[in-house]
Amino acid sequence: MVERCGWPGDDPIYQAYHDTEWGVPEYDSRALWEKLILDGFQAGLSWITILKKRDNFRTAFAGFDPNIVAEWDEKDVLRLLDNAGIIRHRGKIEATITNARAWQKIDAEQGFDTFLWNYVDGKPLVNAWASPADVPAQTALSQQVSKDLKKAGFKFCGPTIVYAFMQACGLINDHIITCHRHPR
Repeated sequence: MVERCGWPGDDPIYQAYHDTEWGVPEYDSRALWEKLILDGFQAGLSWITILKKRDNFRTAFAGFDPNIVAEWDEKDVLRLLDNAGIIRHRGKIEATITNARAWQKIDAEQGFDTFLWNYVDGKPLVNAWASPADVPAQTALSQQVSKDLKKAGFKFCGPTIVYAFMQACGLINDHIITCHRHPR
């Protein structure tokens, strides 16, 4: 039997996400933006809800191309509010458009990937948690990244969202030490 972190449970979608994606270092600026946006949509919901709707989100948000989304306006917000395939939350939809514009500025100045990976000196921080109960919801680092993202114009990126994002994108390895993914 494969040892996992525990949070994926028996759900095959969750297990596949845990085993192939969560914690794998992501270096693509666009993909990092997509994951940050999805983590923002997840706020107040379970991650499995987002995973099951991820393809719908990708279609609704033009493949998460921030250069396209940055050009959207109220007409697009209304179109997305009518889309039952995604989370229809006006604030989160409007934040996605705002965040696309903020992403453009950071990406043009230094690369969104560079901006994020500089917080961990270009390589994942590896924790050694014995159980899921040991894993924090946020850290001083996620608080700083959140603060800097907000200063750059981002919304829906509080320190808990940012910490989950950093775990998902492999900036932080928070697989518990008995998990088969921890050494990787």
